[in-house]
Amino acid sequence: MSAGQRVAVITGAGSGIGAAIAALLRDRGWIVASISREPAPDTDLWQIADVADEQAVKDAIEHVQNTFGQIDAAVICAGHYEEIPALDIVASAWQRMLRVHVGGLAHVCRAVLPDMRKRRSGRIVGIASERAIGGGSNDSHYAAAKGSALSLLRSIAVEVAADGVLVNAVAPGPCDTPLLPADSWERGAQFVETLPARRIADTGEVAELVRALLEEDLFLCGEVLSVNSGTVI
Repeated sequence: MSAGQRVAVITGAGSGIGAAIAALLRDRGWIVASISREPAPDTDLWQIADVADEQAVKDAIEHVQNTFGQIDAAVICAGHYEEIPALDIVASAWQRMLRVHVGGLAHVCRAVLPDMRKRRSGRIVGIASERAIGGGSNDSHYAAAKGSALSLLRSIAVEVAADGVLVNAVAPGPCDTPLLPADSWERGAQFVETLPARRIADTGEVAELVRALLEEDLFLCGEVLSVNSGTVI
């Protein structure tokens, strides 16, 4: 690790949006550590952990801090998605969505914020969803969990901004990632033709917006920036 080199922790950097963010930041000289349920070999340090497990997240964050000295940025990207009609969602499905999206965000923030606030410097970006803003069909538990996570993120942003830590969110719309099933209606031509941009987003576009929130002096606090092809305006 060279002097002045920044360190980012990304949850879910093993694939999709998380992997794209990790690759972009590494290309720009960041040290990137991953916390994920799957391997992330294209990072400088990866640990297998479920973000829904608070102790596992705490241990993983401490390992990153002990290895690299500090954490300058955290990107909460790990997610869980499934399509189920609202009236068919059972309790275990609700609980899993909330534990991953709300619990995962809370666990990462609880682990990284004490040192960031002490140093009066840090950036946190949560990957939300256009579902948190506009709702959705056949995934109401996902939309509800993302909406709750977004409210939590904004509340944390208010609490820590005066300590020099800026917290914001990026809310992708349909995106070409493994999280979106191959047979999803959001990949179908009939839906895509209704989008103002006439295509779904790619992971690199989301990654570039995250990079800007981490690197540039934008002084945004609790904002939600959408990369959604015009799905929700």
